[in-house]
Amino acid sequence: MKKILVLFAFVLGFGVAANAQAKPAEFKFESETHDFGKITLNKPVTFDFKYVNVGEEPLIITKAEASCGCTVPKYTTTPIKKGESGVISVTFNAAAGPSPFSKAVTITSNAKTPIKVLYIKGETVAASSTSSK
Repeated sequence: MKKILVLFAFVLGFGVAANAQAKPAEFKFESETHDFGKITLNKPVTFDFKYVNVGEEPLIITKAEASCGCTVPKYTTTPIKKGESGVISVTFNAAAGPSPFSKAVTITSNAKTPIKVLYIKGETVAASSTSSK
């Protein structure tokens, strides 16, 4: 009888511990795509992708990779606690063109969805073709 009681307590404790695990970190972005519109060749433009950690665990970004060398991501390197905000700043410098462009930035983290892809797009034009932004 004593063995059954100990076994029952063990199983009950294991079940409670399994349910007590926190929800993983998770991004919630204001926007996952940004359209720069028309931009001038060889003049870098930057957009800040803002997000909130809506998970329970601290969110840690381990890597941010752009689809080409003309796009440079910078990101918050410290852990983002539940409810706190972070920024992934993406700078694009168009050297080729004029032409439409679409670039991806792949974010790797400890989030529930560990791979997140952000996008920038627009059109590059010669310096005399745009109005100042």
